[in-house]
Amino acid sequence: MRRLASRLVRPATLALLAGGALWLWAAVTLWNATASVPDAPSLSPERFFSSSFLESSASFERFLVIDGLLAIVTLVCVLVLYARRGHHLMRESAAGRIGTGMLLGMLGFGVVWLAELPFGLAAVWWGRRHGVSHQGYVEWIVNSFLGLGSTFLFIALALAIAMGLAGPLRRWWWVAATPLFVGLALLFAFVSPYLAPDTSPLRERGLIADARALERSEGVEGTRFRVEDVDRYTTAPNAEARGFGPTRTVILWNTLLGKDFKHSEIRAVLAHEVAHLAHDDPLKSVGWMALFLIPAAALIELLTRSRGGLARPEAVPVALLVLVVLQLLVTPFFNTVSRRVEASADWSALEATHEPAAARAAFRRLSTTSKSSPDPPAWTPILYGSHPTIMQRIGRPTPGNGSGSAEPRRRSPAPGRC
Repeated sequence: MRRLASRLVRPATLALLAGGALWLWAAVTLWNATASVPDAPSLSPERFFSSSFLESSASFERFLVIDGLLAIVTLVCVLVLYARRGHHLMRESAAGRIGTGMLLGMLGFGVVWLAELPFGLAAVWWGRRHGVSHQGYVEWIVNSFLGLGSTFLFIALALAIAMGLAGPLRRWWWVAATPLFVGLALLFAFVSPYLAPDTSPLRERGLIADARALERSEGVEGTRFRVEDVDRYTTAPNAEARGFGPTRTVILWNTLLGKDFKHSEIRAVLAHEVAHLAHDDPLKSVGWMALFLIPAAALIELLTRSRGGLARPEAVPVALLVLVVLQLLVTPFFNTVSRRVEASADWSALEATHEPAAARAAFRRLSTTSKSSPDPPAWTPILYGSHPTIMQRIGRPTPGNGSGSAEPRRRSPAPGRC
C-alpha cells in the first residue's frame, strides 16, 4: 500500500509543479502583453496646483482613506466572526445541502453590508460636505441595498457550481469549477456595457467625429459611445471602457461633458478609453481574474477541510473569509497591474491625438473637479492606486519626446473647478 501511495504522490506532485510553471508562464505573458512606458520625472505639484487646493484635496482624501481602512478592518472582523459562528445558523434550514450553503453565503454578505453601512454613509457625508456628491443618505442606502441583488446572484451561482461539483469530485472540485467561473466572467465582461444604468448615445457631433476617427486609428471600428447620467449623484467626472468584440463600448459620464472641460480635453479622455479597447484590456482583466481564481479556489478547498470541505454548507462561511482575505492580500499586486495598464492607455492616447497639452489639462481638471489629491502619500497607491497619480500622468514624457513634460502654467483652481 505504501508503494502504491508513493507512486500516486509522485504524479500528483509533478502535475502540481507543471501547473505552477504553466501558471507562472501565463502571468508573465499577461504582464508583458501590456507595453511598458517611460517613467514620469519627478515634478513638484506646486507648479501645477495652488497650495490651497493641495491642502484641501489632501484633507479630503485623507478622510476617505481612513474611512476605507476602517471599513476593511470591520469587514475582516465580521467575516472572522461569521466563519466561527455562522454555521450554527444552518440548523434552522431545510433547503438541502446546496440550498443551505447558498443561504449562508447570501446571509454572510448581508451581514457585511450592514457592518460597512456606517462607513459608506460617512463617505457620502464627506462628499456632500465638499460638493462632490449630491446623493441623499436614504437614496444611497436604498441604491446600495438594491445593488446587493447582483452580489447575491453571483454568490448564489458561484456556490451552486462549487458545492455541486464538490459533491462528486470532493477535493478536486476547484479544477472543474475554475473554468466555469472564468466563463461566467467572460460572459459578464461581454454584456457589461448593457448593464450600465441611465445611458444614452453620445450626440455631440464634434465628439462623435473625434470618436470615429479614434476608433479607426486604433482598429476598433464599431465601438459604441454612450453617456451615463450621473450628475444627480456626483460632480466628479469619469469615463470607462467596457466589453469586447461586438460589445465594445466607451461610456462617458455626463459630468465630463459640462462646461468645465474643453473639447480637446474630452478628446484626450476619449482617446484613453479607446486605447483600452484597442489593447483588449477588458479581456486581460478576465485573464488576471482567472490567474487569481486558480490558487484561490485551491486554498479555499484546503482551508475548508476542517468543516468537511465545500461539499458541506458549514464550510461556506470559512470559504467567504478566505476569499475576501485573499482579495485584500493581492490588492497591491493588482493595483500595480492596473497602473501599468492605465499608463499604457495614456501613452497610446498621446500617440493618437498628438495633444500632450490637452491631456495634461484634462488630468489637472480631473483632479480639481473631483478633489483628488494629485500627489498622495507614497503608501496610499498600494491599497487604492489603480491609476498612476495625477502628477505621474502630467509629468510623463510624450511619445517621440524623451524629455519631460511641457512647461506648465501657474493655476489657482477653486474647489470643484479648474
